[in-house]
Amino acid sequence: RGSGSRGGSVKAGKMPEGEKMRQSKQEEEQQQKEEKREGLIEFYSSYQELFQFFCSNTTIHGAIRLVCSKKNKMKTAFWSVLFFLTFGLMYWQFGILYREYFSYPVNLNLNLNSDRLTFPAVTLCTLNPYRYSAIRKQLDKLDEITHQTLLDLYDYNMSLPQRDWPASSSQRRSSRSLLHHIQRHPLRRQKRDNLVNLPENSPSVDKNDWKIGFVLCNENNDCFHQAYSSGVDAVREWYSFHYINILAQVPDAKALDESDFENFIYACRFNEATCDKANYTHFHHPLYGNCYTFNDNSSSVWTSSMPGINNGLSLVVRTEQNDFIPLLSTVTGARVMVHDQNEPAFMDDGGFNVRPGIETSISMRKEITERLGGSYSDCTEDGSDVPVQNLYSSRYTEQVCIRSCFQLNMVERCGCAYYFYPLPRRAEYCDYTKHKAWGYCYYKLLAEFKADVLGCFHKCRKPCKMTEYQLSAGYSRWPSAVSEDWVFYMLSQQNKYNITSKRNGVAKVNIFFKEWNYKTNGESPAFTVVTLLSQLGNQWSLWFGSSVLSVMELAELVLDFIAITFILGFRWFRSRQKLPAAVPPMNSQDNAAFQDEAPALRAPHRFTVEAVVTTLPSYNSLEPRGPSRDGEEGHE
Repeated sequence: RGSGSRGGSVKAGKMPEGEKMRQSKQEEEQQQKEEKREGLIEFYSSYQELFQFFCSNTTIHGAIRLVCSKKNKMKTAFWSVLFFLTFGLMYWQFGILYREYFSYPVNLNLNLNSDRLTFPAVTLCTLNPYRYSAIRKQLDKLDEITHQTLLDLYDYNMSLPQRDWPASSSQRRSSRSLLHHIQRHPLRRQKRDNLVNLPENSPSVDKNDWKIGFVLCNENNDCFHQAYSSGVDAVREWYSFHYINILAQVPDAKALDESDFENFIYACRFNEATCDKANYTHFHHPLYGNCYTFNDNSSSVWTSSMPGINNGLSLVVRTEQNDFIPLLSTVTGARVMVHDQNEPAFMDDGGFNVRPGIETSISMRKEITERLGGSYSDCTEDGSDVPVQNLYSSRYTEQVCIRSCFQLNMVERCGCAYYFYPLPRRAEYCDYTKHKAWGYCYYKLLAEFKADVLGCFHKCRKPCKMTEYQLSAGYSRWPSAVSEDWVFYMLSQQNKYNITSKRNGVAKVNIFFKEWNYKTNGESPAFTVVTLLSQLGNQWSLWFGSSVLSVMELAELVLDFIAITFILGFRWFRSRQKLPAAVPPMNSQDNAAFQDEAPALRAPHRFTVEAVVTTLPSYNSLEPRGPSRDGEEGHE
């Protein structure tokens, strides 16, 4: 009976081999289904698996060599070094391309255009500062004081014309006032080495060892020595300083119009047509005298359809110094400047002199420059983004900005405006009767301006579009020796020309276009986004022989690497949080409780526990061998 019960238990615990395999297969299928039901995006379990998959499946040349030759460590090391060296060289080339791209280079485009040309504005000055009737007496007194100064310094007796004017009490007071201010700013000889003033009563000293200049002081007796190596320059600068103060004392001196066009311009012709007063405007320059601007915006703009001397502007001008100021102007002739409309005529910057008795033929060539703004250059379109107020009634130019910047600093630092530049609002021109130390302030400020301490040259940017005229001049004697008699006779009949020195009293000027074409210099970006992508693609193909999809594969590798790093880091952080702080000693009851709670602390992994069933021996194997079988059964 005992044997039967054991045999029954063995039959109940026995599992057929086929049933066991079927059950194992079902469990595998169930596990595969569960794996298929995982998230849409799966990541590799390690960096090694990621790297092997990338090298085995990428289209980048040479990457497969890093994993296929892993049985040969020397080849693997060689290809690894070669791969990363090539990778570094490629990105070095990438850096060069990016640096060139962000330097914003430009290409210069040169175009030759043929069209009807707009004739530029032409300004002509007499080089003869005019003696206004309002300041004639002050200038005569300044000449007398200068005469005495030259006599004291150089023993030179300057011949001055006798002026017949009544000595009224107001004129005597103005003369005494002028003398007082001139004595405050005297002209002196100074030692070349240390600028020490020349002592009195020292006639034995060689005059060649001294510089000449004048001293300007402020209210604190801080003096500025303005010295010159040339006595002529020193006298002209000293005389000009006092001349400016005299002009500033006259209200609205710049508005005085005492010009005589017919006495300066004997003949005017443009494109075979005679000029008239509607073709010019007049202004007075303190140093260059009466100036006339032809073809400015106040008249109908001239156009030139043909080049050549007969299709330009031709002028016959009078160069005689009539009632001149010899200490202010030391040249004879005229000064001419070619500039664009809506631009002021800066005669001391771009003008040049015309010689008497000479026909000056000036040929022009128009040139337009267009610059790229924004990131390519710091040019400005109209000057609205320049932190300097435009004091001129014209469009923005670099010289307009620089002079406006100096004038604004002059008003701010010295409390008055320089007479040669436009007057800002709520300001007045410098005059040493009101501003005693303005001369000291001006020359100090001028030194800082030239050294760019004021920052005007950095603030004032170039315009993005500008028009220039390239000039070349030719000279010839005019009138010739065989024609001067009848030319001067006609001038005397028509223009009442009765000058003793005939040849030095007139000059002729011709201004015309050299050719019909004009040049345009434009800029275009040399390195665009398309060019950058093309260059990057060339470098990538050179070093790796791959395409855009290869770049995407590399980007995918980087993203997978970041994702795996994040996941592994997150798991490590979670595992650190789940670990107990301390493990106390356990007894049997705690051990049982720990065994009950252990599954909850473990990670939620699915385990398959497979029971190992040992096949029981058969009944035949349990039977005793030989005759002892019954005895054993009876005993059992």
